[in-house]
Amino acid sequence: MKKILIANRGEIAVRVMNTAKKLGIKTVAIYSTVDRNAPHVKLADEAVCIGEAPSNQSYLLGSKIIATAKELQVDAIHPGYGFLSENAAFAEEAEKNNITFIGPKSKAIKIMGSKLAAKEAVKAYDIPMVPGIDEAITDADKAIKIAQEIGFPILIKASAGGGGKGMRVVEKEEDLPAQMERAISEATSAFGDGAVFIEKYIASPRHIEIQVMADTHGNVIHLFERECSVQRRHQKVVEEAPSTVLSPELRAAMGEAAIKVAKSCDYVGAGTVEFLLDDQHNFYFLEMNTRLQVEHPVTELITGLDLVALQISVAKGEQLPIKQEDIHIKGHALELRIYAEDPLNDFLPSVGNLSTYILPQGEGIRVDNGFEQGMDIPIYYDPMLAKLITYGQTREEALLRMKEAISQYQIEGVKTTLPFGDFVFDHEAFQSGNFDTHFVKKYYSPETIQNELEEEAKIAAYIALKKYMEDQKIVRLPIQ
Repeated sequence: MKKILIANRGEIAVRVMNTAKKLGIKTVAIYSTVDRNAPHVKLADEAVCIGEAPSNQSYLLGSKIIATAKELQVDAIHPGYGFLSENAAFAEEAEKNNITFIGPKSKAIKIMGSKLAAKEAVKAYDIPMVPGIDEAITDADKAIKIAQEIGFPILIKASAGGGGKGMRVVEKEEDLPAQMERAISEATSAFGDGAVFIEKYIASPRHIEIQVMADTHGNVIHLFERECSVQRRHQKVVEEAPSTVLSPELRAAMGEAAIKVAKSCDYVGAGTVEFLLDDQHNFYFLEMNTRLQVEHPVTELITGLDLVALQISVAKGEQLPIKQEDIHIKGHALELRIYAEDPLNDFLPSVGNLSTYILPQGEGIRVDNGFEQGMDIPIYYDPMLAKLITYGQTREEALLRMKEAISQYQIEGVKTTLPFGDFVFDHEAFQSGNFDTHFVKKYYSPETIQNELEEEAKIAAYIALKKYMEDQKIVRLPIQ
């Protein structure tokens, strides 16, 4: 494998290129017209403009990307995450054109891309699943009957969904028809597939995911868990590894279940099996993400492994160089996603120019970044700027480094989720490890952050005034 095309942009494109370069593999960047000066374009050995700014005219043009790869004699395509990373047709087209897709086979992507098909696939493996119905429904009367059997509250979910779209929590029977209609409409709009299903809503759950890695020789390992319970709009913002609530026994059981899920669809490469953990520490299979996850750095830091390097190795047909018994958890890692969003205004995207953009540095601090000072934030894509990851021998050390790193960050020109991250890491519930997916709903309000920012501004003003007064007291020596 001598040349890889990265079918993505931003920090994940930079991340993949950095590992490829270490392995002596040449890289090809694709970019839209609005991204022509982006860091991933400058870092690549070759770069090709793939189309206009909207993703459906650039980063989602699978056939055009493959034609470009063939033209440049590319050996493999790394899809990153998002865009075409879980598009089975794209993976299949790459395979047909003798280009290695650095990810699972299209069959596995298809199975795990549908929550209903995924549930069907893992049924035979005795993996715990949330009570519910394993078929798509559109009939509100049938939905009511199912909900009565499993008991309210229930969760309506889009089969092809993700990112919280097409998802509705229903507390009362009378609300179900209207909420179901909305979920179907949203799923159709977001995924082109209105199939929804119903399952029991687990109160106060934690969102725990297990990283798996599989090769083409039948070897499957897990790389422990990531805690992803701090979310806004059902999307993760803060992640950590390991979780504060898993015992060694529970960790082993969940790891074994994740391996079984991978085996159920003949999985190859890096994948993530997601579980819900209830307040009694019962776990339930949720779904499988057939790609590298945004939060993979926390796993890399606690295992000492490079997941992208392992992806490439497996894609080349090599056996995994490690066995399950070789992998151990060392230390603790935290990750904060830095989005160009306004946490004081319902996390709405914040567009503008990065007039100041200075990243933190220091021991135990890692920033996976996709932007530079002076760049504009495009409105066309996910608003994530970077990921701030900190590592320590203990969770407390990782937390201290995270707080220090946030204070070092300097961003002007757009609003970001940095103040929200500061709030989370300062909160007693997070520090104690006693939190769940309702963290934001329970504890967060824009007023809290606003008050903290005003207090910080007052302190800064007081310090500046004090220094000014001290400077005025300097006695000038009389001229002799």
